[in-house]
Amino acid sequence: MKKTLLSLAATVAASVALTACAGGSGTPAPSSDAPLDKEANAGKSITLWLAGGDTPDELRTYLKDTFKENTGATLKIEEQGWGDLVTKMTTALPDANNTPDVVEMGNTQSPTFTNIGAFLDLSDLYEELGGADLIPSFVEAGSVDGAKFTLPYYAGSRYMFNRKDLWEEAGVETPKTLDEFNTAVKTITEKNPRDIKNFSGFFLGGQDWRNGVSWIFANGGDLAKKDGDQWVSTLADENTLKGLEQLQDLYKNASKAPSDAKDVTPWLYINDADQILDEAGKPTGKTSLAAATIMAPNWARWSIGDLTKVDGKDAREWNDETFGIFALPGNDGNPAPVLAGGSNIGISAKSQNPELAKELMRVIFSEEYQNMLGKNGLGPANLKYSSSLGDDQFATTTIEAMKNSKLTPAAPGWAAVETNLVLEEFFGKIESATDLKALAEEYDAKITPMLNLK
Repeated sequence: MKKTLLSLAATVAASVALTACAGGSGTPAPSSDAPLDKEANAGKSITLWLAGGDTPDELRTYLKDTFKENTGATLKIEEQGWGDLVTKMTTALPDANNTPDVVEMGNTQSPTFTNIGAFLDLSDLYEELGGADLIPSFVEAGSVDGAKFTLPYYAGSRYMFNRKDLWEEAGVETPKTLDEFNTAVKTITEKNPRDIKNFSGFFLGGQDWRNGVSWIFANGGDLAKKDGDQWVSTLADENTLKGLEQLQDLYKNASKAPSDAKDVTPWLYINDADQILDEAGKPTGKTSLAAATIMAPNWARWSIGDLTKVDGKDAREWNDETFGIFALPGNDGNPAPVLAGGSNIGISAKSQNPELAKELMRVIFSEEYQNMLGKNGLGPANLKYSSSLGDDQFATTTIEAMKNSKLTPAAPGWAAVETNLVLEEFFGKIESATDLKALAEEYDAKITPMLNLK
């Protein structure tokens, strides 16, 4: 399957002029079995792009120090924002003089780039880096015709965070089915036990498709399916529509989130789900948006809790009396399918130091680093080290929620759908739609050609 970054740019970033990536999928970089010459590498460096701030500073320091110790070369880490990551990858990957050597990307973004030869074939390293113990769905997202081009970096799962005090005051118990959950958060919104302004029983942003898609999955629907050799958007399918109808009900009767709100910092609303107090501790009558329940990736736990100080800086300390967690239940009482969070990682096909880049991959997939990921609440790429997540309520709920987790369609053009915010646009119209099926059919017609990027 031979495609170019030029064709991707036409859809993802039409305004960016690119030089096409030479060669197609499966083009390997030169390799050598010779031992590393640390002295010769002293003047060399490679660049790792990390997406967002999920990798803690402690882990970044470990990567730099260990890479230096193992190779004699220098590792430069550059953090890229999620919002413009695809556009930056589209621009930088085909340019041998400016490409990062190793790149972290969202697991949903991986298929587009692996299908166009943007990454080095890692099949020869696959077994050494973990093989069958690596998260299968993430490996699949980074593979083309059996060849492995990107591998899992870390994984997470989405579950519910709730204000136990507000649920109790509303007389609502932890739900065991999806219908019970939908009813519970609508009831909490209606009762609004503390008479809080702008109060949501469940805060769900109008454009938050990454969490909202769980209702589609729970009803047996999908965003897209492969029909023969073509991908087809399936928003108007019967089962998908069932989930959309439930979402519309929640948007109208459980959430006061703005119609243009995305899946960004929802913990702000559960942390402060009460009247704002003045310096004397008395209610001012003012609130920001507030919520009794949110849905977020498991690592959001570090941003939820009572306000405290750590080294002079504001921080959040979890309080079991106030805050709780549970996996979103499905229609059958088992955990509902949720969108798996996390990233893939790969080596640029244009890297001028592929052997050093491979050494970095060995550090990343080492037992020590995999365990460090788990201890920081990030699901290790290698499932052998899942125990590093711990055995507390956060670890057990993460594992429970991940049992039925799903990824977005592994279509070649999926990154174009995300980059152009098509699903954000669609979901933002659900609440006010008078004919959901017609709206879904409209967007199926828009998305299907994008999925089959040529």
